[in-house]
Amino acid sequence: MGLLRVMMPPKLQLLALLAFAVAMFFLENQIQKLEESRGKLERAIARHEVREIEQRHTQDSLRERDSSASSLSEGQDDIVIIYNRVPKTASTSFTNIAYDLCGKNHYHVLHINTTKNNPVMSIQDQVRFVKNVTEWREMKPAFYHGHVSFLDFTKFGVKRKPIYINVIRDPIERLVSYYYFLRFGDDYRPGLRRRKQGDKKTFDECVSAGGSDCAPEKLWLQIPFFCGHYSECWNVGSQWALEQAKYNLVNEYMLVGVTEELEDFVMMLEAALPRFFKGATELYKTGKKSHLRKTSEKKPPTKESIAKLQQSAIWKMENEFYEFALEQFQFVRAHAVREKDGELYLLAQNFFYEKIYPKN
Repeated sequence: MGLLRVMMPPKLQLLALLAFAVAMFFLENQIQKLEESRGKLERAIARHEVREIEQRHTQDSLRERDSSASSLSEGQDDIVIIYNRVPKTASTSFTNIAYDLCGKNHYHVLHINTTKNNPVMSIQDQVRFVKNVTEWREMKPAFYHGHVSFLDFTKFGVKRKPIYINVIRDPIERLVSYYYFLRFGDDYRPGLRRRKQGDKKTFDECVSAGGSDCAPEKLWLQIPFFCGHYSECWNVGSQWALEQAKYNLVNEYMLVGVTEELEDFVMMLEAALPRFFKGATELYKTGKKSHLRKTSEKKPPTKESIAKLQQSAIWKMENEFYEFALEQFQFVRAHAVREKDGELYLLAQNFFYEKIYPKN
């Protein structure tokens, strides 16, 4: 530049300086425009990335929701209910409801038919039964029922236990019903010959004569059914069996009803397990099968017969268990239904969620 300034005339030097200044101004202007364009581009890229993140989050949320819904649906279809029914507690009447609803509500009903109605399974049959209940996917959701004592599935290492339900009855009323059932059958299968058919002796006559079919030992049934597959459960009059039966009732059974309040039991099951029992209450009230099975020729026992049985320690234990179950059932019912004008109504949902964090 020094050489140019020497060789160029002053006017040309001035023109060159102006041209250089214009060029620098143009370049700076272009650079500023490029910076602004770059800023716009960066902001556009950032907005695009935010949109992509939001879209991914939305898609993830939808997938999670769909997955949760699918898991919930699969969970509902994986449910297994076991009704280890005690004889002569209206179990057939209740089971008929399950049979009537299985087609409509899309589940399977399976009867557990044990040899000679033995309520205790061999260890090998226990393993087979647990394997069937947990792995027989073609049968799920399933409702199993049979005269089988409680079986603890946790002993076999299963991840998901079945839902146990049951119904029990006043112990003397249950024994009286069973006594006449063995002799006269019922109106469910009236032509079937019963084990004691032909014996015309009444229950009162049996008690008066000290017969074996009406002995206090025959009362010992509901406790061992709830106690389970332990030898002590079947030792008549065992205090340990009574306490174990109580423990299982409150810890292993979702709901235990009583024969005398069967409609309430059905209503609460429908509310708690609609996947199986939707429509059960209406069916119980109007269906023909709900009250189908009634023991024939049954005569109520006299006060004397009842008083004689109530003197036994076995009756006191069985009755204690019945009263315990009744109290628990009434407690559950009190928190589930209300009575109005002689009708029972289920309570609406009584909880909600709030203060949910973090805020998304």
